[in-house]
Amino acid sequence: MLRKRLLILSIPLQLLLMVTSALSSQGAGLTIRDCLVLAEKNNHTLKLASHDSAIQLENVKVAEGSYFPRLDLQAGYSTLMEPQAMKVGTTSIDTQQSAFPFASVGLYQTLYDFGRRGSRKEQASLQESAVRAGTAAVRQDVSLQVVRAYYGILESNSFVAIAKDEVSQREQHLKIATALFEEGVTTKNDLLQAEVKLAGSRQRLLAENSRLTNSWLLLNYLTGNPANFRATLGDEGNIEHVTVKSYKDALDKRDEIAAQKLMVSSAESFAKESRDEFFPELFLKASVDYLKNDKVVEQAMVGATVGIKMNLFDGMATTARQRQAVKLLEKEKERLRGMEETYLLEMEAARNDMDVALERIEVSKAAIRQSEENLRINDDRYKAQVGTATEVIDAQTLLSQARNDNSQAIFDYQVAKARLKRAMGEL
Repeated sequence: MLRKRLLILSIPLQLLLMVTSALSSQGAGLTIRDCLVLAEKNNHTLKLASHDSAIQLENVKVAEGSYFPRLDLQAGYSTLMEPQAMKVGTTSIDTQQSAFPFASVGLYQTLYDFGRRGSRKEQASLQESAVRAGTAAVRQDVSLQVVRAYYGILESNSFVAIAKDEVSQREQHLKIATALFEEGVTTKNDLLQAEVKLAGSRQRLLAENSRLTNSWLLLNYLTGNPANFRATLGDEGNIEHVTVKSYKDALDKRDEIAAQKLMVSSAESFAKESRDEFFPELFLKASVDYLKNDKVVEQAMVGATVGIKMNLFDGMATTARQRQAVKLLEKEKERLRGMEETYLLEMEAARNDMDVALERIEVSKAAIRQSEENLRINDDRYKAQVGTATEVIDAQTLLSQARNDNSQAIFDYQVAKARLKRAMGEL
């Protein structure tokens, strides 16, 4: 009679996954690729990186400007306390007015500077290319964040479904415990225990829903969507091996490595420029100078100069800059070696985490099947009054834990796979 009055709700994991899959096919679907495209278009970090690239491009134009002549204009009005005069015998003759306007137009062109301008232009070009490569690296970093957030939502969806199923199981167990208590075949302890466990499961469901909301907030921030935007995520990813044929080839694909190699080349150009500072500069200068002076015949002076200039002493500043450039080059080379070792470590760690996650997925699948059977047995034993309520609750907890472990392993696998692709420069 008791079995006829009680309805036991038990949802196998396979059925849960079928329901989740059916729901995922409804409404507007949002794939991981859609999110990556949105992030590339709307992400603030990427926009900032693109501005850096544009700024550095202007530095290249600044360096190119040194190949062109410099044209300067100067004008003003001067007042002297006493006009300048020339002494002739005992008489002084004014040679300048006490107040006068003046103007000057000068053209200066470097003819030859032993390659300093070329080195500066090369530095700017290399740094611009490095910033561009760095922007591509930022894009990969943002993509990894999007992947984490996307699969974090899928993981949270799974946790919410598992928590709902656990609440449902607790509610059914409470009904059974209540019916048995009313029939006088169990103590009130079973009823109180069932109520407390149900309250705990409901709190966990609230926590998982909150986590899901936060995951959506993060994904929306990364992709530029409104905070309240929601969609059906339609891409759970494939469970497959990702192989690395050659770590060296993978390193060469890293945008950070390419950027750092360019920075090393830029430092080499800077070192060359600092050495060239010890050599003279050959220049051409042409000018027109006008000074209002009624005392002289020619008030506008036009002239041209071809000359050479060279610093003889500047307090050892040029020598210090040259040593600084050499140290900078050594630093950039050491940074390159450190980055290569770091990224090799990233690849190894990500590949290891991915392989372990694959094994965890298989183990957790077997654990789910065993937990489901364990719960069925303990449910039957409790209804037949040969088992305890604690055994049923423990079996429910074990099943929820096994399902959580499986969802966590799938999430860890997808993130590890994305980390590996990021480390290989292929994300």
